[in-house]
Amino acid sequence: VQLQASGGGLVQAGGSLRLSCAASGRTLSTDRMGWFRQAPGKAREFVSSITWSGGNTYYEDSVKGRYTISRDITKNTVYLQMNSLKPEDTAVYYCAAGPRGLDNLLRLSAGYNYWGQGTQVTVSS
Repeated sequence: VQLQASGGGLVQAGGSLRLSCAASGRTLSTDRMGWFRQAPGKAREFVSSITWSGGNTYYEDSVKGRYTISRDITKNTVYLQMNSLKPEDTAVYYCAAGPRGLDNLLRLSAGYNYWGQGTQVTVSS
């Protein structure tokens, strides 16, 4: 499975960006798609996830109400709409894919076995 993330950029605080993650290859082996982010000097952290099968969504507390994850099954693409961005949202954002199940690992990197290359999001104050 190959994942191609795009859509990052520089935006002012309060602005919006939409990230995309296009999946290709043996995508039937995956069900959960996730977004993680890593700021300089910090550990990678979970942001949001969605399942291809049921569309079940999960969010990290700090992005609830501001971020929306969605999927387009026909395009094998997952989106992360980010609104009301804050400087603390600045990070490299990674998309990831994981197998069906493993719900107890959905917020952990260990729950995903394919990773995209990352896209930089910078929010200026």
